[in-house]
Amino acid sequence: MFDLGRLRKTLNEHNPNLLEKAGLSPAAVALILQQGKQGLEILFIERAPHPADPWSGNLAFPGGRIDPDDLTARAAAERETLEEIGLDLSRAELLGRLDDIIGAYLPVKISCFVYLLTSSATPVLNHEVTRTFWFPLQELCQPSRHTLSEIYWHGRQRRIHGIRLDDDSPLLWGITYRLAVQFLRHLEAIDPALLRVEDD
Repeated sequence: MFDLGRLRKTLNEHNPNLLEKAGLSPAAVALILQQGKQGLEILFIERAPHPADPWSGNLAFPGGRIDPDDLTARAAAERETLEEIGLDLSRAELLGRLDDIIGAYLPVKISCFVYLLTSSATPVLNHEVTRTFWFPLQELCQPSRHTLSEIYWHGRQRRIHGIRLDDDSPLLWGITYRLAVQFLRHLEAIDPALLRVEDD
């Protein structure tokens, strides 16, 4: 089991690397945790298939582009989460913010905010999301789930690092994988015996 108090302290003390780079579309996502039967769980969404969505059908965290009306990146992450899956994060505990990352294949900059749900909530999905599910952090850390895989994406065969969650889900890879790995490194700082993972 993970020590929530130590995780809260680690994320609170983290000074995130905030990127300022021209020519990138800014976006923000929410990495959401809850206490489940197997300890802390992390929320994933599966994006609905759509030809205009470069991440169509992929696993992701709720979120999206930062609009001009969004006062902050955090506000965008909370607005997008409410729109996509009906969760009001203004009632959740903000644990911290991860380092910004830049897309490896697309010109986007992603900001990620980590939340803990303080009460149970039932997601209400919009047309952008096929399903949501909770996955135990303890299982996410299992080395056997971390793999080097071949995928076909945007007309090219690619060899990428990813995490295999279960037989019914797509491979977790790309931006969401990189953010998940960054988060796992915070857990690793608390317990160095947890896991050694690779960046994509």
